[in-house]
Amino acid sequence: MKYFVKIFVVTLLIFIYTHASADQNITFLDMKYVLNNSKAGKAAQDFLQNSLKENQKNFSNSENELKKEERDLLEKKNILTKEEYKIKSDSLRKKVIKYQSERRMALEKITKQRSDARQALLKELDPILKAYVEENGISLIIDKKQVVMGNNTLDITNIIIDKLNKALPSLNLK
Repeated sequence: MKYFVKIFVVTLLIFIYTHASADQNITFLDMKYVLNNSKAGKAAQDFLQNSLKENQKNFSNSENELKKEERDLLEKKNILTKEEYKIKSDSLRKKVIKYQSERRMALEKITKQRSDARQALLKELDPILKAYVEENGISLIIDKKQVVMGNNTLDITNIIIDKLNKALPSLNLK
């Protein structure tokens, strides 16, 4: 009889909890897809990729020039005096250091622009998500990468992309 009462109480509590949690409205959202496929996200990615390609092209040309200059200097090593060779090699070394510094700064600039673009998108996305949650009585939005399996009707990714495209058609990256 003692066990029967315990089992009855535990079962009753489980049913009450299950009933209470059944009213929760949970959806999921693919944040990576939203950030990459919104109009502003695509434009930012295109801009950053073009900047990166342009920088790589310029730096590749500079690198080839430095290599050519190094080969010329090595070919003239036996012809030049030690002082002239030292002066020219120091000059070349300074050019290489300047090249490396400029390349690092350009990559850091692109990294900062990428971070700024992401922050701007997230800043604009936050009020959109809050408004959507309030309008639709949603209790919880989970990132899609954390969901093992779910009903496709719970996916709000495309709805949020449409709202983000209306609110933020482009980012100003310069």
